[in-house]
Amino acid sequence: MQAPKRPRSSANTEESRDALCWRHNKPLVYYCCTDEQVVCAECTTATHSGHNIGLVKEERRIKEAELRCIQEKTQEILQKQEKEERDMEKALELIKKEANITKDYCECVLAGVIDSLQRHYQTVRERIEAQEEAAASEVQTSLLTLRRRMKEMKERNAELNCLAQTDDANFLQRWPSLARLCNEDHLHAFQGVTGDPLHSFGITKRAVKQLGSKLNEFCRKEFASISQTGLPEVNTVSDLNLEPNTRAEFLQYACSLSLDHRTAHRDLEISTGDKVVRLSPQTVNTSVYRDSEQFLHRKQVLCREGLHAERCYYEVEIRGDKVEIALAYKGIDRKSRMTPSAFGANAKSWSLDRSTHYSVSHRGDSIQLTTPPTQKKIGVYLKFREGTVSFYEVSDTMKFLYKMEAQFTEPLYPGFWLSEGCCIRICDL
Repeated sequence: MQAPKRPRSSANTEESRDALCWRHNKPLVYYCCTDEQVVCAECTTATHSGHNIGLVKEERRIKEAELRCIQEKTQEILQKQEKEERDMEKALELIKKEANITKDYCECVLAGVIDSLQRHYQTVRERIEAQEEAAASEVQTSLLTLRRRMKEMKERNAELNCLAQTDDANFLQRWPSLARLCNEDHLHAFQGVTGDPLHSFGITKRAVKQLGSKLNEFCRKEFASISQTGLPEVNTVSDLNLEPNTRAEFLQYACSLSLDHRTAHRDLEISTGDKVVRLSPQTVNTSVYRDSEQFLHRKQVLCREGLHAERCYYEVEIRGDKVEIALAYKGIDRKSRMTPSAFGANAKSWSLDRSTHYSVSHRGDSIQLTTPPTQKKIGVYLKFREGTVSFYEVSDTMKFLYKMEAQFTEPLYPGFWLSEGCCIRICDL
């Protein structure tokens, strides 16, 4: 059993010599470096044989030199840390100051944008008021003309009534001139206002609605980009929940789809591993499910897979002039002949219609896009939880077409409608 360490006096060597070993009652003049104990001469042979032994005075000198080095290193580190502390405190002040400056600057810039929008809106208001004035003036002019013509015809009719009461001679004498006037009235009957006086208002509303959609989408993208400034770089798009921009980034969310024979209208032909559908009225779909899932009157088909992941992406390739690319709930009406059974004409489906121009539809409300089709391949990007579905033209780059927003409550099934001579292929990603 080793002896417990006794407190060593730091006053001087004489005190060390006066300290006695509790075992052998001899001065503690040696230091066992192996066991880090102060020992007497007898201990060095009895319990510390073979250990690294040195004189207390010499070991004290060595350890004090080490202590001074540690103190100097500690002091050096503390000085550096104190400088870092001052720098950090200064940085915090600068951050707060710069944040306030940036907020004021951004507020000034955006206030200028808002002011510009208000000025443009005032211009639009003046344009609407000019439309109102022009339309009202035309109607008022026509109304005055109509009232004058009505007054003249009433007076003419009164003359006819009086003429009918005269004797034969007066009747025959006055009739030719009065008949000519009546015939002219009938020949040049009042035509009223030409065209729809409300037409210009409809054009303005559609233009402003389209502008609003573009501004909202632009602001969403730009502010999403701004919100990421100053953040640490990451290797993948999903790490910061960024929106994909390149096709390679979209393909991270690629999903596999296949066409469901059971839902296909009888004029639709499905082939190539359930990846291709074409409208072939002469080919009757042999899979008849008239009492269950088949579209009876609409030339539509759904995929087997219901999409409800956080992000899904797929592509379709189109041949032909007019098709619809849709997402629908499973419970969409498949039996009705009425318009609400069509993709985009009800609350259970969202559709991109492709013909000479693109349009998007939901609940029967349709928005025509100014972009004419330029590519045969369409990409569909669904963010289920966020409640958005975006459409793109796919080539070497991704050309954004439109984003529809909703609150999805159940899985969405990709679907297609085809006109005569058209074909759609689900791309293998």
